[in-house]
Order: sequence, then C-alpha cells, then structure tokens
Amino acid sequence: MNISSLLRLGLLFALPALAFPAARAQSPSSSAPAPAASAAPSTITLAVQVADKSGAPILGLSQSAFTLLDNKKPQSLASFAAINSKSPSPSDPPIEIILVVDSVNVGPQIVAYERNQIKSFLLRNGGELQFPVSLIVFNDTATRLQNTSSRDGKALAAFYDQYETGTRVITPSQGIYGAEDRLDLSLKTLNSIAWYARSVPGRKLVIWISPGWPLITGPFIEISDQQQKIVFQSIVTMSDTLRESNVTLYAVDPLGLTDAGGSWLQYYKDFLKGVPSPSKVQIADLALQVISVQSGGAVYNASNNLADSLAKCVSDGAAYYLLTYAPPPAAQPNEYHSLEVKVEAPGATVRTRTGYYTQP
Repeated sequence: MNISSLLRLGLLFALPALAFPAARAQSPSSSAPAPAASAAPSTITLAVQVADKSGAPILGLSQSAFTLLDNKKPQSLASFAAINSKSPSPSDPPIEIILVVDSVNVGPQIVAYERNQIKSFLLRNGGELQFPVSLIVFNDTATRLQNTSSRDGKALAAFYDQYETGTRVITPSQGIYGAEDRLDLSLKTLNSIAWYARSVPGRKLVIWISPGWPLITGPFIEISDQQQKIVFQSIVTMSDTLRESNVTLYAVDPLGLTDAGGSWLQYYKDFLKGVPSPSKVQIADLALQVISVQSGGAVYNASNNLADSLAKCVSDGAAYYLLTYAPPPAAQPNEYHSLEVKVEAPGATVRTRTGYYTQP
C-alpha cells in the first residue's frame, strides 16, 4: 500500500501550527508562524536523571562522576549543576508540568477513566502541587489550554470538570485514512505545544496521556524516496524544537494492564536509535514513545494506576543534573549525533536526551 497522503506529513512543519496565544484556547485550524530552520547549537544542555535500582534518585554526585560522549567521543563540560528541590538554589531553572489529555487516540470509555485518575493526581496532598501545572485537553474538534499554569490542583480539577472532551470526528472505523488523520493531528499538536513551551522559562515536562498515535509501519506500507526525505526533515525539526524548547516528553498509556500483554507495546523499542539519513526513515520513528525516550523522558505503559504514573513523571523535576557542553562542528546538513552519559555510581541507571541534529 502506497500512502500518497503521507506527503501531508512533509508539510507538518511548513504549514501553520496550532497556536496557544494569551487566551490559550484554540481550535486545530488556528494559525501561527511556521518555525524557521534551526542553526547549529553553540552549546547543548542536558537534563540527566540518575537513579538507583529501585528508581530513587541518586543525589550528591559531583561533576567528576559524569562522562559525556558525543558520537562516542568524550566531551569537556562547560558547566555542571546538581538540582535538588529539597535544597534549591536561586540559579535553579523553574519547572513546569504540561499535562496533555489525549481523546483523539483513545475511546470515550478510556477518556472517562482518564478524567477520574487525573483528578486523583491533581487532588493529592490536598491539591497542593509541587510544580506549576498546565492542562491541555486535546481532541479533533478543539484543543484547549487553561489560562495560566497553577500549583492549585483543586482549581485545575475544576477547570477540567468544566471542559468536555467533545465528540470525536476521526474514528477507528475510518481505517487507514482515519489513522493518517490522527497521526497528522497528533504530531501537529505536539509541535505546537513545543513551540508554546519556548515562551515558558525553565524546563518543561510534557506528559502525554495516550497509548500513542498510529505507527503506520509494516510490510504493506511503502514510502517513496521523496516521502522519506520529507518525513526525515520532520524528524529533524521535531528533535530540534523539543531540545530548543527545553522539553522532556513522557508517554503514559491510560490503558495500563489492559495493553500489557500485547507485544506491540514494546514495538517502539525497535525505533529508538536515532535516524541518520532519509533512507533509514520509517513512520514509526515519529511514534510518541520513541520521541519521549529520545527526549530524555520515559514510557509508562504497564500500570492500572494512572495517577501514580503521572507522579513518577513529575518526580523527574525534583532531582536531576544539568550538563552543558559545546558540541563539535558538523560536516554535513542535518548531521545526527548520538549522546550518552555515563556515571560512576554503583547500580546507577541514567536517562537523558539520546541525540540531536546539527548543521555545518
């Protein structure tokens, strides 16, 4: 099957994106200036999560414990900081949580479950949230963001109660064409959220509550060379935009254990390695879970407690390390560089951005 309409994806980052202006309530037809091409970064800052085998953060590490590899070559750090919300410093970057409630890629019964679980999360600790939270309700007729971020979980829950997720126009009964529409709309919305995040200072944790959008990948899906070039540019632009907006993305599957037995839940892991050229492209390289891991975030897809999964995502903002370095020059346009951070700490697991694209 040749999907000619995949060419629309090539326009994903050339067409106007969904805007989040001062009113912060828009429909997908709203327009905003298209993003310009990114230049080579003069410095790159990585938020690095370091945890022990139980998942608890490892605190108190010094710069000497870290080794940063760019394309497997060690790099000198220009700056280093240990962030700990229990002993904050005035120079610590602010944190904002952006919760995205996805009703485009799930059925109405799951949306109802999401509502109860999200409200349970917001109302924990008497509704006193650790970090400011913005709530985005995403569907295929209107996407809404409340007026201001807030640490008042009760106010956010009340906002959520007032907003109906709406009736879906795009449904699974539309088959491959509906899948293309959901993929296109989902990616446009993620791109718009990342561009909105540029106006928000500090680090942003974007938690997308969804099983993910259609992958449209398999033995019967054919992509022409031209389509591969177009989709590759979309991958590059998405990577650049998330990095430049200081966004870490998380994928939280509200279906939980209902999906846990499905082998497709782990399918995204086949696409985690960065894409170096158009000839290596598949549509699944733009999967929600793939983008999340590559941004330094995480995937939670095997728990029936959505509120707990949200809390795990938010906890990343409480303790982490910031590493800044000057990346090496590129030899060609859209050159992919893999990133790896190693830590001298017994039993440590490390999570950070896995790569970036740069220009000559």
